[in-house]
Amino acid sequence: MSVVKVIGAGLAGCEAAWQLAQRGICVELYEMKPRKMSPAHHSAGFAELVCSNSFRGDRLENAVGLLKEELRRCGSLIMECAEATRVEAGGCLAVDRGGFSQKVTEKIQNHPNITVINDEVTEVPGGPVIIATGPLTSDEMSEAIGKYFGTDYLHFFDAAAPLVSAESVDMELAWWQSRYDRGTPDYVNCAMDKAEYEAFVHELVAAEEAEVHGFEDKNVFEGCMPVEVMARRGLDTLRYGPLKPVGLTDPRTGKEPYAVVQLRQDNAQGSIYNLVGFQTHLKFGEQKRVFSMIPALRNGEFVRYGVMHRNTFLQSPKLLDRYYADRRNPMVAFAGQMTGVEGYVESTASGFLAAVAMAAKVQGKEIPDFPKTTAIGALGWYISDETIGNFQPMNINFSIIAPLEQRIRKKAEKNLAIANRALSTIEQLLVGGL
Repeated sequence: MSVVKVIGAGLAGCEAAWQLAQRGICVELYEMKPRKMSPAHHSAGFAELVCSNSFRGDRLENAVGLLKEELRRCGSLIMECAEATRVEAGGCLAVDRGGFSQKVTEKIQNHPNITVINDEVTEVPGGPVIIATGPLTSDEMSEAIGKYFGTDYLHFFDAAAPLVSAESVDMELAWWQSRYDRGTPDYVNCAMDKAEYEAFVHELVAAEEAEVHGFEDKNVFEGCMPVEVMARRGLDTLRYGPLKPVGLTDPRTGKEPYAVVQLRQDNAQGSIYNLVGFQTHLKFGEQKRVFSMIPALRNGEFVRYGVMHRNTFLQSPKLLDRYYADRRNPMVAFAGQMTGVEGYVESTASGFLAAVAMAAKVQGKEIPDFPKTTAIGALGWYISDETIGNFQPMNINFSIIAPLEQRIRKKAEKNLAIANRALSTIEQLLVGGL
């Protein structure tokens, strides 16, 4: 009988090990704790939550709520243990941190098809294997993965501008145009008059930044100046930088605007746009508050906030397929935040899908098709989308899920329709023997 190695007992690794074991496959789960601990880990338990204890929103009108429901219906270990250790948190799924880890650890250790090996892996094993060592992968394993793929494909720093959903941009206050009308009108231009610009700069300069982590900021800031740092250099600095209005004409006035924020398409579907030149170190809440002062973004839906911090992740679109497997060797797969999914539930989903696909390969079966109409499938399609120019980690959001064929104006109703369609697809997969 084939044995599948799973490297790392975090959320993705535990989910992967469980799904493989539940399908009758013998699993060797490698975890370096407690023999070796990362700076962020404090217990020997599996699936340790090192940041928040929240798995975020639970409503189907919320993309992460849909993702959780898909996983529940598919028999997710992580979702089962989260429900069993739930604590009150309004409309969110939050857990007792210690109880959750203990529950996952017990389930994994007591499964007859899983053998836990407390040892650090420092090389990429031959397949079948799923590597889920997380964003705090040890230096030795990071180096090994870098050698496996080539160092150009392993990123250590995020320096990303915020992303907004295209449908949330107020196009009555914005227009399409490229500077000096060169080429096609590929940018959405969001104008500000003098008073709006000066108020924006005032709040940007005063906004609260995220915690500084020393050497990380030095490396990031040298090549990518945060927008708030530029603003501190003078009131008009941004008007001569990323907010320069030259070569643009506001169709409402027929004149050059005082300042312009440009949005650039960020995915092939045109459903997500990034704020050009808006790399930032502000706290997420401050980003929402200040960037919503841009008139055309007053109702902006930020599907990802700007980040500037240390993170280890793969340039997945060039490396992995939609089942998180190496395009060159489908028996070597990756899962978790190192693949470019962001968040607890997303990491769990990647481990789930990587394991479902690996089980099918090992058993000589057809890999179940998780289409882009499902949240689980959409994440896999996102991390493997070769059309993405500047790949950055992302949470699940409705903008990466396939749109409905019919138009529904009310956002909540539209999202619920997308969720119901996704869950119908999941039920069909389950009937088909997923």
